[in-house]
Amino acid sequence: MQTAVIRFPASNCDRDAAVALEKLTGRKPLIIWHRETELPAGVGFVVMPGGFSYGDYLRSGAIASRSPIVQDIKAKSERGLAVAGFCNGFQILTEAGMLPGALMRNKNLKFVCRPEKLTVTHSNSKFTSKYEAKSEVVFPVAHHDGNYFADKETVGRLEKEGRVLFRYTDNPNGSVNDIAGIVNEGGNVFGMMPHPERAIDPLHGGTDGIDLFKSILETL
Repeated sequence: MQTAVIRFPASNCDRDAAVALEKLTGRKPLIIWHRETELPAGVGFVVMPGGFSYGDYLRSGAIASRSPIVQDIKAKSERGLAVAGFCNGFQILTEAGMLPGALMRNKNLKFVCRPEKLTVTHSNSKFTSKYEAKSEVVFPVAHHDGNYFADKETVGRLEKEGRVLFRYTDNPNGSVNDIAGIVNEGGNVFGMMPHPERAIDPLHGGTDGIDLFKSILETL
């Protein structure tokens, strides 16, 4: 199955995502420029990478969410395409309406960059099936606008439907209910602020991100 990483102006984690995918699939992912209008045939999993698309002007991810390739990805995700967005990728997914809620400025108004402990809330999703429920993982975070917010009704629905997949152990940004990562109703679009693609090599501090990629890749 072919995978792809989308590249926007000022993406800076596209290479990290590409390295992770190649390591775990044995095949280089396609790097798709944001101005392309359609994914190549055969792509089964797309990663929206971290970074500062368009310099985070207007709102983080807002301009990138209007890119032609995002419109095609959104349409295909409604037919089951697997999509994951990390950090700025998560922001893009919310701005595109592919995931509910919004990412606001961190509560302390400071950029946070450090390893962060997370709890795997549910292990019965396509993105967490290789983890044990309630297990603890460590992923790096690096964001200024990572404060996840949604209205009370939306948060209640996410919780009731088991769509909060990761929570912060020590909330670094003020996210409601300590939410670090969520999935859409169909279970095929996932977003989180931490960086699992930076947690696949012991030389980089840990390998807890491997099982996230294995979980989704084995469903393709």
